Amino acid sequence: MKGGKIKASSGAVEMGFERNTVLLPIVSLKLLRTVSEGIRKSRKYAQIRSSIQEIGIIEPPVVAKQAKGGFLLLDGHIRVEILKALGKTDVLCLVSTDDEGFTYNRRINRLAIIQEHKMILKAIERGVPEARVASALNIDVSTLRHKIRLLDGVCPEAADMLKDKHVAGHAFWSIRRMTALRQIEAAELMIAMNKYSGTYARALLAATPQDQLVVSRKRKAIRGLTDEQMSLMERESASLEREFKIAEQNYGTDHLDLVLAKGYLTKLLRNARVVRHLAQHHQEFLVEFQKITDVEGDLSP
Repeated sequence: MKGGKIKASSGAVEMGFERNTVLLPIVSLKLLRTVSEGIRKSRKYAQIRSSIQEIGIIEPPVVAKQAKGGFLLLDGHIRVEILKALGKTDVLCLVSTDDEGFTYNRRINRLAIIQEHKMILKAIERGVPEARVASALNIDVSTLRHKIRLLDGVCPEAADMLKDKHVAGHAFWSIRRMTALRQIEAAELMIAMNKYSGTYARALLAATPQDQLVVSRKRKAIRGLTDEQMSLMERESASLEREFKIAEQNYGTDHLDLVLAKGYLTKLLRNARVVRHLAQHHQEFLVEFQKITDVEGDLSP
């Protein structure tokens, strides 16, 4: 590590944070936003407060140095607010090399259920009593034990694919009833469709052929569905998987084409004469061009 960069096989990678954390007075931090009364009354706020009271700050707030001195708080407003409410005066912070809070918050991944599961296991392995972990998460012990058993029966490959996704906890009830290969296929479909609900997982389970279910947990008949409807769901599921594979193969080229098309059309529609001509003579083209330039999301490679 040299000059604020990490040497990697593909070249130098800029560091996102300074190497050392800093202890800062809470009153010296400049906030990007205030914590509303509604947030203070939320379950999430209570859970974070309970965690801080039991085991302290796990993830330090993130700040950025300001040119005129002082620090701007980019992430961790709720944690800082709770510390103030608890009478704390200082907080240990990470110092970001990027001073734009919007950019920073787009890049962070919030704690997903599998990541939470691994943190719980690590705490238990270190000898922290279950009651204390449950108190830190603001849940009861029985719920904690369900979280501990979250990945029982789930193959490592499927778990790895879903590790940073916000999957509903009860979705794993359906996933673990499939064979390992089918679990991987189900994870691919959930990611492709961007659907991680328990309902969608149950639909995938219902569309799973009998020979791809765990032998000891054969699928029960689903009320309201006939054998013919179940067979149709299986065929549609197989067809969807084939279409997904085809789309996956073409995604890179299609994405690049869309990036280039959007960039060109955005520049074109900045020209008032071009827009006026299209509006007068080719209005249908103008409407479609505007739809393309309005595509949301980060299309950068």
